[in-house]
Amino acid sequence: MIPYNVLTDPQLAGLLSKGDEGAFNEIYSRFWRKVYNESHKRLRDIELTEDIVQDVFADLWTKRFNRDIENLGAYLVSATRYQVFMLYRKNNKQPFFEMPLECMTHPALFSDSVYEVKELKDCINEWMSLQPEKRREVFRLKFIEDKSTKEISEVLNISQKTVQNQFTISLHSLRSTLSKLLLLLLILTSR
Repeated sequence: MIPYNVLTDPQLAGLLSKGDEGAFNEIYSRFWRKVYNESHKRLRDIELTEDIVQDVFADLWTKRFNRDIENLGAYLVSATRYQVFMLYRKNNKQPFFEMPLECMTHPALFSDSVYEVKELKDCINEWMSLQPEKRREVFRLKFIEDKSTKEISEVLNISQKTVQNQFTISLHSLRSTLSKLLLLLLILTSR
């Protein structure tokens, strides 16, 4: 029997992609609270929050063979935000928060094709390479390593306000870049 509780997150993700139910159960044990908190802070409704938790983990299990997950925590937070977004969209309600960028880049918004997800990651990496070093580092810590504003300010030895400013600037820049790419894609595919 595999001692799942001592495995690293990448090891669990690898086992999950092979259909290992024990790995899935350990992932659930490690991350359900994080998914719950992420959902609840946006919805402020226990019943809806519990539904989102169930949907996120059901989706993770259902699509386990199609996902190449590098960072479980960041992936699950992104998937949670996406599920919240879809809930608001389904109910035709305007959320009381601005939809974060992670939702725009969630693989579920695009084809399940691993190739297309990698293409999007390449676009984001290219965009990141054009950013000033501090902004690039703030973006990487926030979205790739899933760090809080406070943690980023401590790691980079800068104020939380600077982190927030760099984060806001990077979001505007990336949204603009992705919007232009999407417009170009729509023009090219409509021919």
